[in-house]
Amino acid sequence: MINVTNLTYKATKEKTLLYNMSFEIKQGGFYGIIGNNGSGKTTLLRCLSKTLSVRDDTILLNKVDINLYSYRQLAKQIAVVPQHTDFLFDFSSHQIVMMGRVPYQKRLRSDSIEDLQIVQRAMEQTNTWHLRNTSVKVLSGGELQRIIIARALAQNTPCILLDEPVSNLDIKHQFEIMNLLLSINEKEKKTIIIVIHDLNLALKYTQYLLVLQQGKLIANDYTQNILTSQNIKNIFAINATIIDDNLPKQYIIFR
Repeated sequence: MINVTNLTYKATKEKTLLYNMSFEIKQGGFYGIIGNNGSGKTTLLRCLSKTLSVRDDTILLNKVDINLYSYRQLAKQIAVVPQHTDFLFDFSSHQIVMMGRVPYQKRLRSDSIEDLQIVQRAMEQTNTWHLRNTSVKVLSGGELQRIIIARALAQNTPCILLDEPVSNLDIKHQFEIMNLLLSINEKEKKTIIIVIHDLNLALKYTQYLLVLQQGKLIANDYTQNILTSQNIKNIFAINATIIDDNLPKQYIIFR
């Protein structure tokens, strides 16, 4: 689905944020991006979404240079859930999710029956339909995050990029969001690419990991091959033990 070849991104002539990255994102995969703060995770996500400009033929989406896509065309292929979302105006939750339909709408036309149906389905999937008339200004962190994910679902794209969607949530809401993403990935075969800090969540939910360190891609493999005690020590300078008590998933104890 996405092929990245020799991706380098410079913020200025003197400051390089990403160095010569090459990797492939397969359709229907659940990918995590991990690394220390400042390793380039958010920058990489912004390059994949064309928020930051990259050289021609560096990123191919469905074998087409991402620079050849208009922003409307790209919005039908990739939806983005940013790390922080602020709203200047007092929108209702329903209005926010309806914004996901903008790439499909003609100017000065009212919302179609199809738009309304897709938005309702997205809000039902994220358990937010009961919040449809509620202002986003009064939503809790978990509720707002589900609304933003519903907006991404309403875009009806084959790929969703998420930048630390659970980092500011309590444990219950972290699992709610991650279970929702896993369900979307498994049932709808949507490609999920998520920047994530919690290694236990990464181990539990993702299939593949991209590991960044100081702007370089140092590992790209199945999650269980990446998250070993030795790799965690090498990457994060933390001692860890991988526990497997005949459970469906392993988990990590830090010490």
